[in-house]
This record gives sequence, C-alpha cells and structure tokens, in this order.
Amino acid sequence: QVQVVESGGGLVQAGGSLRLSCAASGSIFSINVMGWYRQAPGKQRELVAVFTDSGRRDYADSVKGRFTISRDNVPTTAYLQMNGLKAEDTGVYYCKARFLGMDYWGKGTLVTVSS
Repeated sequence: QVQVVESGGGLVQAGGSLRLSCAASGSIFSINVMGWYRQAPGKQRELVAVFTDSGRRDYADSVKGRFTISRDNVPTTAYLQMNGLKAEDTGVYYCKARFLGMDYWGKGTLVTVSS
C-alpha cells in the first residue's frame, strides 16, 4: 500500500514563506514523487510544480519565480519552497506520487495566505 503524506501547511501573511514536504512510502520498489498540485475553494485542482519525465521542473505560470520544487537524493521525498505568497495561493496542496504506472495522492495540507 503506497502512502503519501504532505506536511508544512499553515497560515501566513501575504509576502511570507512556507516550505511544504512530501514523503511517499509503502514499497521496496521505486516510488517517484511527481510533484505538487493545489485546489482553491470552489476551483478545480491545478498543477503547481512537477518533475517531468525528462528531469526538468515545470511550474504553473502563476508561481514561476516564487516557488521552487526540489527533492532529496531519493525520489520518495519532495519539497515545495513557497516565497512571496499571495492570497490567491490559498488552497489545499497535494502531492502526487507514481508507482508502477499508477498515481497516488496524499490527503493534502492547507495553506492559507492572509492579505
């Protein structure tokens, strides 16, 4: 059973920073954390930052220059450094991991940015 756990969310003032963490576990085989998505109230889930199959890092236009995705030397962890937060960054942030061609999601961590 693959498990994905996000942490690091919270309440922050506009202009502040947060660092989210994602940890995937549950298999002795390779689990790859693919990236971060978010869902704002009343909106659909959207891509925030991901690792592509070619090893690049792609970002939503709205977060370019402010957010940075990274991971440790193992592919089962990832981080999202969020700087210059804006009220529109508010939402639940989800981490997605891939194992044997299937995607697994965590329960999300809430980020609230007050203006």
